[in-house]
Amino acid sequence: MSAYQPLPITILTVDDHPLFQQGIASVIANEADLYLVGQAANGAEAIAMYRETRPAITLIDLQMPDMSGIDVIVAIRAEFPAARIVVLTTLEGDVNAARAIKAGAVGYLFKSAVRKTLVETMRNVHAGGRCIPPSLVHALLATRSGNAITGREVDVLKLVARGNSNPLIAEALSISPETVKGYVSSILLKLQARDRAHAVMIALERGILSL
Repeated sequence: MSAYQPLPITILTVDDHPLFQQGIASVIANEADLYLVGQAANGAEAIAMYRETRPAITLIDLQMPDMSGIDVIVAIRAEFPAARIVVLTTLEGDVNAARAIKAGAVGYLFKSAVRKTLVETMRNVHAGGRCIPPSLVHALLATRSGNAITGREVDVLKLVARGNSNPLIAEALSISPETVKGYVSSILLKLQARDRAHAVMIALERGILSL
């Protein structure tokens, strides 16, 4: 009588880049305890495939043409609250990570590290764990400790990014130039930026602003 063999961990991948999908498939194919049940190229396909296959884990890219990965996570978990979802992304911003985690993701996997970390991440998540890269942990903790940029500060930062002076920002937001100056000072402090240009660069890297 043969020894009991546990069922493989079923995985659905969601990404609009065929070559990247092939790369993930090749990694999964080399592991006896992992099994690829489907590959979706957009959000609508992802939701339909999830309903059909009910995978143990879903890997979702944050950036897709029809709907964002965050929206896909929200849609799937609204229908299947127990869904275990790992984000696949090139975006390293802590704001993007925070949004994904708030939407219900239990893991965050950088595309640049897929071949090194995919298998371990799948096993850990299937065992009930959460997998957040160490590089994001500090930033997430800092955000939760009161250093988060406010909505109004984001409005100011967007206008700064477009090259507007304080008087022009004040006019656009119907506030005084002195108030704008206060917002800019707060932004520089929270982002630990040297100047306005540096603040914009950091905001783009962290996902506070998008191009």
